[in-house]
Amino acid sequence: MTDDVTVLEDEIEAYADNTVARIRILDVPESDKFPEGVKYALHYGEAGGDTPIIRFDNHHGVHELHTGSHVYEIDYPGLDAIYRAWRAALPEEKRTDW
Repeated sequence: MTDDVTVLEDEIEAYADNTVARIRILDVPESDKFPEGVKYALHYGEAGGDTPIIRFDNHHGVHELHTGSHVYEIDYPGLDAIYRAWRAALPEEKRTDW
């Protein structure tokens, strides 16, 4: 990671049912790829699995929602709205961890 990238949040929770939830948010320089100056991933899925149960990210500069093997390009409503949508999609008993 370069000096102009700051980790704002990086949390992970592993569960007994072999699922994992992770939030990683980076402050990055504003650019054509990341005009908001943020790079993020909010993930929930099977530990070590290739396909998420649900994931929001903009790793490639495009804001995406991943559900299973489906990927949808989404508008960017802001990190708060994305976080609320991600948290709401978690199983109810896991929401209290977030």
